[in-house]
Amino acid sequence: MSSSEKINLFGLDKAALEKLFVENGEQKFRAAQLMKWIYHQFETDFANFTNFSKEHRARLAEKFVIQPPEIVAQQESSDGTIKWLLRMGEGNAIETVFIPEGKRGTLCVSSQVGCSLNCTFCATGAQGFNRHLTTAEIIGQVWLAARELGQSTTNRRLTNIVMMGMGEPLANYDNVLPALNIMRDDFGFGLANKRVTVSTSGLIPQIDQLNKDADVSLAVSLHAPTDELRNTLVPLNKKYPIKPLLEACKRFVAGKRKARITFEYTLIDGVNDQPEHARALVKLLANVPCKINLIPFNPFPGNPFRRSRPEAIERFHRICAASPIVATVRKTRGDDIDAACGQLAGQFADRTRRSLTIRRRHEANEAIAKSDQEEASPLKEISA
Repeated sequence: MSSSEKINLFGLDKAALEKLFVENGEQKFRAAQLMKWIYHQFETDFANFTNFSKEHRARLAEKFVIQPPEIVAQQESSDGTIKWLLRMGEGNAIETVFIPEGKRGTLCVSSQVGCSLNCTFCATGAQGFNRHLTTAEIIGQVWLAARELGQSTTNRRLTNIVMMGMGEPLANYDNVLPALNIMRDDFGFGLANKRVTVSTSGLIPQIDQLNKDADVSLAVSLHAPTDELRNTLVPLNKKYPIKPLLEACKRFVAGKRKARITFEYTLIDGVNDQPEHARALVKLLANVPCKINLIPFNPFPGNPFRRSRPEAIERFHRICAASPIVATVRKTRGDDIDAACGQLAGQFADRTRRSLTIRRRHEANEAIAKSDQEEASPLKEISA
């Protein structure tokens, strides 16, 4: 059996591993032993699994691999943020980002090669969509980052995981759920439930399903206080408008002590950053247990939006903070290496052809702007 035909064990959570061992005539406890080798010792060679017999190790090697993604490039920001470009086969590559801050270390994990939702302020959406990542590819990002950071039981560099990288996690639900299990399993990465966050643009059925399947934190990319405005920024809102989305959020935190939804709100100059937007946002969220995370827009090539001015950000925050809702302004991290929120793009073949459409539109706009500048040139007037 070739290595490409073997099952990558990064793709199996504890329950799946236990089932696998039982079906092969082994005891269930073997799953925990195997996970310790993979996630606690960072061992990928079955020959070194010393608490398995030689025969058992050989059988494992015949059918399975423990294969992390390949690092194509690594960049480190001046603020300590690290971005890895990881190869995903067939010419595709995705990005994973580690953000250190004091004793806290947050890993931003991707769930898709690109994104199909086409939010107008996001570099990933502008690049189009290729495919879902497998569970093995999702967990492989976490494993690789933890190994590169020197993670151990006594040195926990990675304390939080956010599914906020490339892609819409809940659109890839079947692959994301087992990954969430491994992140929180004591034999996996052992993270507390509240330290694993899934970010979504608002897929309501999957929010309800996640509420049943995994006790994790939820973040919702809101970005506007009205359906009219959100329709232009987050096209998914046309299918799942704000009112039913907020009802799903209430269901998600119901009965959970101190649970709160994090609403992400990207501040874009002249679009959604005015005082009336802030007041409408506070009113909208008044009855939802939540906190507001204000995110200054991070520009990327070909996008017409601009980051809100500092005084507009401060004013917006002041209005939100005057309400009972906790509101914070996210510190921009890693923007010098295009690792900040909304900037992840990776390298991949776009199956939606969206990136080509956007590129042509951008080129046309540049040509118009250049023509207008030439028409207004004083030198042209003199020569005429």
